[in-house]
Parts: sequence; structure tokens; C-alpha cells
Amino acid sequence: MTLLVATTNPGKIREILPLLAGTRARVVTLADLPPMAEPEETGATFWENARLKALAYARASGLLTVAEDSGLTIDALGGEPGVRSARFVRPDATYPERFDEIFRRLRDIPGAPHTARFVTALAVADGPSLVFESETRMEGVLAPAAAGGHGFGYDPIFLYPPFGKTTGELTIGEKAAVSHRARAFRDLRRALFAA
Repeated sequence: MTLLVATTNPGKIREILPLLAGTRARVVTLADLPPMAEPEETGATFWENARLKALAYARASGLLTVAEDSGLTIDALGGEPGVRSARFVRPDATYPERFDEIFRRLRDIPGAPHTARFVTALAVADGPSLVFESETRMEGVLAPAAAGGHGFGYDPIFLYPPFGKTTGELTIGEKAAVSHRARAFRDLRRALFAA
């Protein structure tokens, strides 16, 4: 069995591939295949985007395909950046620019520390059919300032209270034990590989 992990995000690939190690699947990424048209993420929810990507890449590649859509939701911002996490502010914004905009918007909103969560919706498609789905969350709060050089994306501003650190300060092992993405891929392993 070959399983396509349908992402080009290097941070996600670094996290996902070890989570699938030891399964009976040969795991490939989009970088291992001829170029394919990237589907436009038009969904209004993480679920819709995960399904859209899984189905599109399964059709294009002919392979069993896993895709996920994930992001940061901040309660005080009405759930933003949410499904637009990778495009928040503008598509080519740097993460420090996105952090600055989040902190600017939160400056006058009472209730700090502001509750937030990482969400992952994961979908597996085989041809035209969805064969597995999972949604996982990681609850936390916004850190008062960015901290940590590990991880990627919004990790430096997401404080995970049980560890008292941002996810940008967690080791690879600590993050893999608790993260939303790691839990979603453990769900996938159990469902598809009984491992």
C-alpha cells in the first residue's frame, strides 16, 4: 500500500513522517510525485478543506491520500485566523507579521490570557471515496509574546498550560505527545493500520 501525504508544508512533513514510521504503507509526499494542480481551499471549515484536498489529490495521483487542514482559532477574535491561518493578513505574510496583527487586535480586548486552540481536520480518500476522518484539538492560550524556535507557524505564540511553554518551546517528543496533528495521525494509524 502506498499512502500519499498531501502537503508541501515542510514543517508538517517533518511532524507527520515520523508518526507514520513503521506502518506497512510506503509513504510518499507531493514532492515525490510529478507536479499536480493544487486544489483551491475554498471550504468554510477545516473539515471541508481537508476533504477537498484529500479527494482532489487522490483523484490526481490514483493513490490512497491523506490530507489535513489545520490552524489556530482564537476565541476573542471570533475564531480567527481559523481556516485562513496560512493566509491570515495576506497569503505572503510572514508569521511575525501575523503575530503582530493578532497582538494588535487583542490589545484592547479584555480577558487575557486569551483562550485559543489548534485544530486539525484529517481526511483519507481512496479514489472518489472518503475512507477515514478525524478532528483533534489542542487547547491553550495566547502567549504574551512569541517564544521558542521549535515547530513552525503559530507555535511560538500558542501557550500549552500543562507544560507552561509555547509549542515553539516544546521538544519534538513533547509536541508529538500532545499536539493536535500527532493525535489525528495516531487516529489514522489505528484506523488504517491497527498499530
